[in-house]
Amino acid sequence: MKHDDGASQSGEERILSIDDSGVAQSLYGERNEHLRYLEQVLDVRIGARGSDLHITGSAESVELACDVLLQLAEVIRKGYPLSRSDVGRAVTTLSRDSGTKLDEYMLSSVKLNVPGRRVRPRSVNQKAYVDAINGKDLVFGIGPAGTGKTYLAVAMALSFLLDDRVERLVLCRPAVEAGENLGFLPGTLEEKVNPYLRPLYDALFDMADQQRVQQWVTDGTIEVAPLAYMRGRTLNRSFIILDEAQNTSPQQMKMFLTRIGQGSKTVVTGDITQIDLPHSSQSGLVQAEHILTGIDTIAFQTFTDVDVVRHELVQTIIRAYDRHYRQRHATDAGPQTGEHED
Repeated sequence: MKHDDGASQSGEERILSIDDSGVAQSLYGERNEHLRYLEQVLDVRIGARGSDLHITGSAESVELACDVLLQLAEVIRKGYPLSRSDVGRAVTTLSRDSGTKLDEYMLSSVKLNVPGRRVRPRSVNQKAYVDAINGKDLVFGIGPAGTGKTYLAVAMALSFLLDDRVERLVLCRPAVEAGENLGFLPGTLEEKVNPYLRPLYDALFDMADQQRVQQWVTDGTIEVAPLAYMRGRTLNRSFIILDEAQNTSPQQMKMFLTRIGQGSKTVVTGDITQIDLPHSSQSGLVQAEHILTGIDTIAFQTFTDVDVVRHELVQTIIRAYDRHYRQRHATDAGPQTGEHED
C-alpha cells in the first residue's frame, strides 16, 4: 500500500494504492458506501480507480482521510471485519487525536471460551476500560447510554467465570422508579423488579447459551438481584457488577462497596446525566467519584459520545442534549450536578 502527494485545482490531492483486492473491497464497503461516507463527513472527493484511491480536498481533510483509510486497511488486513459504524468511529477518534493507533483496540478482544463468541472493545476508552478491569480491583465506568459500559463489564465477568478466576457472578441494580411507582405495578416483588434487571440478563444471553445461563442462575453461580439484597453480605471470589449506579444514594453506594470480599473483582457503571433520584438527593456515584479518585487500586473510566456503539442516531441525540444543557447553563444557574429533564 502506498500514497502519492499531488495538487489539483480544487485543493490537495493524494493517491492511495490498495494492493490487496480483498482489503480494498472491505475498505470501500458495499457500493463504496464507506468512501461515500468519508466524502460526506470530511468534505473530500474520493475516486476509486482499480486499486488506486484519488482523494481531493483541503490539506487537513485529505490528511485525515488518508490516515483513516490507511489505518483501517491495516486492521482489515489483520482480520478485522469492518463495519460502517467502525468507519464513523475511526473518523471521530482520529479527528480528536491524530496519534491514536486504531489497531490497539480494534484488534483486541475479551476471551469468553464460548464457541464463536468474541467481544471487542470498539473505541480507545473501551479498550482502557477492559484493561482497567483486568488490572484493578474496583473500576467505575461512567458515561452516556450506549457506550458499552454494562455490556463489556458482563463480558469480562463471564470471561473471569469461564477461566475459573472467580466462582460466581453477582449482578445488581438499584430499583429506582423512572416516572413510575413500583407500588402500583401488578405482581409480586420479584415480578416488579425484573424489568430493572432485564438489561443484565440480555447481555448474558447475548454472550452465552441461554440454557447454560439459566442453569448458572438456578444453581447460584450467577445471581441477578436488586441492590437492596446486598445488605449484610460479604462477597468472596466473585465478579460483582453494580449497574445504573447513578441511582444509588451515598449510603447505598457505601453499603455496596463494603460488600467486596477476598478474591473479588468489582465494576460500577452509571450515567450521571440520567439520575432518577429525587432532585434533593445526592447520587452515590457522583459522591464516590469525588471521594475515591486517586486510590491506586481503583480506576475511573469516563466515556463520551465517541464511544457510543448503538445506532448513530444515539450519538446525535447525546450531542444535542449536551448542547442544550451547555446553552441553558450559560444563561442561568441550571440544575444541580446530575439533574436532568424528563
